[in-house]
Amino acid sequence: MTTRLRLGWGDRGSVSAEFAVALPALVIVIVLGIGALAAASTQVRLQDAAADAARLVARGEADRAGSVVGDAVPGATSSVGTQGDLVCVTATIDGRLASLAIPLAATSCALDGGL
Repeated sequence: MTTRLRLGWGDRGSVSAEFAVALPALVIVIVLGIGALAAASTQVRLQDAAADAARLVARGEADRAGSVVGDAVPGATSSVGTQGDLVCVTATIDGRLASLAIPLAATSCALDGGL
C-alpha cells in the first residue's frame, strides 16, 4: 500500500476567503475616498462663490450676491458682514460624505467700495 502526501491541500481556498474578507474593506475605502474628493470639490466651489459674492457686495450689488452663491453651489446659503473697511461673505452648506453630513463653510472679504 502506498500513501501519497498531499502538500498544500490544507491551504486550498484560503485566497478566496481572504479576498472575501478584504473586498468590503476595499469598497468602503474607495467610497470614502470618492466622497472626500466630492467634498473637497464642493469646498473649492464654495470658496470661489464666496469670493465672487464679496466682490459684488463691495461694488454695491448685494442683491446678486446670494444668487451667485446659490448658482455655484446648489443649496448653499450666504451671509454678509463687515470687518472694518472690508465686506465679508460667508457661504455655508452641509456636504455629504457617504451618509455623513459635513458642514462646509467658506469666507471671503473684499474692500468696501472697491472695484
